[in-house]
Amino acid sequence: MMIACLDRFVTDTDSRRPHDGSSLCKALELQLQGGVTTDSRDIGLAGKDFGGLHSITPLALVKPTGADDVAKVVKSAVQSSNLTVAARGNGHSINGQAMADRGLVVDMTAMENHFHVVLNNGLSYVDVSGGALWEDVLKRCVSDYGLAPRSWTDYLSLTVGGTLSNAGVSGQTFRYGPQISNVAELEVVTGTGDTLICSEMENSELFFSVLGGLGQFGIITKARVLLQPAPDMVRWIRLVYAEFESFTRDAESLVRRPEGDSFDYVEGFVFSNNDDPLTGRSTVPLDSDAVFDKAHLPETAGSVLYCLEVAVHYRNNDQGATVDTEVHRLLTGLGYIKPLRFQVDVSYIQFLSRVKRAEEEAIANGVWDTPHPWLNLFVSKSDISDFDRVVFKSLLQNGVGGPMLVYPLLRSRWDSRTSVVLPEGEIFYLVALLRFTPPNPKPSMVDKLVEQNREIIRRCKENDIDFKLYLPHYHSRDEWKLHFGNQWGRFVERKALFDPMAILAPGQKIFTRIQQRSH
Repeated sequence: MMIACLDRFVTDTDSRRPHDGSSLCKALELQLQGGVTTDSRDIGLAGKDFGGLHSITPLALVKPTGADDVAKVVKSAVQSSNLTVAARGNGHSINGQAMADRGLVVDMTAMENHFHVVLNNGLSYVDVSGGALWEDVLKRCVSDYGLAPRSWTDYLSLTVGGTLSNAGVSGQTFRYGPQISNVAELEVVTGTGDTLICSEMENSELFFSVLGGLGQFGIITKARVLLQPAPDMVRWIRLVYAEFESFTRDAESLVRRPEGDSFDYVEGFVFSNNDDPLTGRSTVPLDSDAVFDKAHLPETAGSVLYCLEVAVHYRNNDQGATVDTEVHRLLTGLGYIKPLRFQVDVSYIQFLSRVKRAEEEAIANGVWDTPHPWLNLFVSKSDISDFDRVVFKSLLQNGVGGPMLVYPLLRSRWDSRTSVVLPEGEIFYLVALLRFTPPNPKPSMVDKLVEQNREIIRRCKENDIDFKLYLPHYHSRDEWKLHFGNQWGRFVERKALFDPMAILAPGQKIFTRIQQRSH
């Protein structure tokens, strides 16, 4: 009965009733320490994202200095007839999740840079603003304190609040869990405009709701992130496999091993067995002088191949022979193609910033600002071989114009109290299809890639593959209910608690703003 009552504000599309936003913007300008702009260039930027698939014009772009400004924005929206508020990080959503149709978009990167390292019960943490970029957190923690967060994303030009609102996964997740498992405290502005400190012990329902909550329950304005000593260097290694079964067997073995008996980072990817410079064999070697000699491939090699990517951390004063011995120990027993092993030694910051170099190349080639119809999924270990058969070896045997990541994660490293939903089983795989399109692509080409994503989802359903979308994007209530499964009721109840008028994150298209009734 309670869920039936709460469901009244769940719908398929955003409400399109008129609101009194123009006067509200003028009033906001007088209240905020930051600024409010309705300049066409600014709101045009706020109406776009990295995906490049949607363009939605907001009423205004707000540049807050801190949580007080964010709270005033939300409270103003509460008092309006039907304004919505979307927190925008660095604009790397794919499907318009950080947009607000004729609403208020809050530029979280405009917040004042809060950075403070604290000790608590023998552990080190850093307090940072929700709009801080992870790359800046990394550089300052390492250079000033010799410390670093434990869990990362592959790309670091993302905001702290943005990744914590989703999960934040990378090659350290198998050991330490996602970024949402490595935060001890949050400062959050809820959908009622209240600013609250929350943790596992204080306002815990809000804390776990917001983590992985897709921005539905609050805007993260500060986070306390767990730190550990940072290594100086990284031995970065890639190992080639011709067979998916041996690739997954070794990957799962590595993520199951106890700390000290495995690598510090484990990821993997699929690549085409051809000479395509974007998706083929030449994308594997880490050193520009190294060559992928296809003569080493077995005759049984198919149209796609697999690469296990691993890394070992070490200190500057570690002897080279010591590192070599440790790497040899960890590689012993793995079934990769021995001549097709590639490695390079880089600094810790260089390693974690590896995608930044790819970004610079993409900008130079004119493909960074083109549409990116990416698709991210979590796929159960029990069905990953079927996924390989019906997707990688079939639909995507010629690649996607960018990386195709696939690597295992452990459910036990995730906290079920957060809002994230996962497939069944202790081991599941991240699959990330990171498409890049050429400069000035025709709309029909982009539409074709979006349709291919839909076809992948259809094939998963037809083959009873247990999966969940990561960074999900749906259009209908039934799809969202299916996504959350038995967690749907909890999600709706949390919405009623912390954002009862459905003001926050309208771009996710989960809930519709409840119109303020005049008295």
